[in-house]
Amino acid sequence: MKNGMVTNRSWYSGLLYESDVAYFKRVSENMDDSDASLALYQLSDYLYRYYGKKVIILLDEYDTPMQEAYVNGFWDELVSFTRSMFNSAFKTNPWLERAIMTGITRVSRESMFSDLNNLKVVTTTSDEYSTSFGFTEEEVFAALDECGRSDQKQQVKQWYDGFIFGEHPDIYNPWSILNFLDTGNFTTYWANTSSNSLVGKLLREGNRRIKEKFETLLRGENIQSAIDEQIVYSQLDGNERAVWSLLLASGYLKVVSFESYRDIPEGTNPKYELALTNLEVRLMFGNMIRDWFAAAEADYNDFIKALLLGDVKAMNAYMNRVSLDVFSYFDTGKRPSGEEPERFYHGFVLGLIVDLQGRYVITSNRESGFGRYDVVLEPKDPKVDDAIILEFKVHDPEDEATLKETVQAALSQIKEKQYAKALTARGIPSEHIRSYGFAFEGKKY
Repeated sequence: MKNGMVTNRSWYSGLLYESDVAYFKRVSENMDDSDASLALYQLSDYLYRYYGKKVIILLDEYDTPMQEAYVNGFWDELVSFTRSMFNSAFKTNPWLERAIMTGITRVSRESMFSDLNNLKVVTTTSDEYSTSFGFTEEEVFAALDECGRSDQKQQVKQWYDGFIFGEHPDIYNPWSILNFLDTGNFTTYWANTSSNSLVGKLLREGNRRIKEKFETLLRGENIQSAIDEQIVYSQLDGNERAVWSLLLASGYLKVVSFESYRDIPEGTNPKYELALTNLEVRLMFGNMIRDWFAAAEADYNDFIKALLLGDVKAMNAYMNRVSLDVFSYFDTGKRPSGEEPERFYHGFVLGLIVDLQGRYVITSNRESGFGRYDVVLEPKDPKVDDAIILEFKVHDPEDEATLKETVQAALSQIKEKQYAKALTARGIPSEHIRSYGFAFEGKKY
């Protein structure tokens, strides 16, 4: 020891005190929260001593652990830890020159940044740095020309274009573009590397309105919603605006148009017209929905086959097993009471849209109210496929003694509401329109 400092310069360059050495040795994957929350603060100190310059901290995707914490049930613990870490690393750090933090969600209302000063926030709606978050179309097309792939520009645009930052449209995902230029293959590069657990949870457990709008998006149409760039995790369960805001911030949605504050009543929020960003994102969601039925994949696929063939007996057998295996998977929200059947068959219809949209135009009639969800599958080629009408109905013991009576009530409703009329008006013969009633009682089908 010399002047209270370690003299083994091969390890510590003579700049660390014994207490620093002890702390340094405690830093590991098994360190306690207190040591972990001080790690950036301590490292800044060590670097300043060695180089004589204040440090710059780059913290990438700071909110990824927060999303995992929300999904897996340790949100409060992580908020407490992160607040402590941010305080030591960014507020009380005398060796900090500046810091850059990147993430897709602003969580200031969760008091995550309550101790920090002088924050400059740049979001997807900001013009500042708007062309720095991805490749511009000019850059992408120039790269395609250089690689001899000029003939693939429109296909690349369909797959990977669509990101909008501020007033700059046609921003391309750099990871996907670099991988495409390297391999020449069209696939979901970015979607396969990102964590989609939070997005999947919100859509799977979402209420009727969220799933209805998601159906609209999957059909290639647009939805409207107000947007809040400051995500409040405690409001994500069932809050439509929070869900669409998160999907927009994550890059899964793009802004097609929006209302100006000049054109709306004072005190109201502007509505944004939103769409899925591009083909890569649409395919990612398709794969996500298929994964929802992984526990009953064989039975689900067999049900689809039986539906197309009109095999009612097989449909009954397979639907019973599918609903038993995945019903609870859709029923894990905070307020599932009374919504269990809706959560399931709304998710089921999303599966139909993903798997059959190549052969059918799938639309839903939501006017029948709670407990029913009517679906029409209109064939794109009526010479090959029949039209199909599905009526879902929840068993009401006051009105029906058995599930069979509930099924008959569903079929009667199809007839009384004349759901087939729109199909015959478009030239589909009535003998090529099939109707099926589905009755649910809890997990029983």
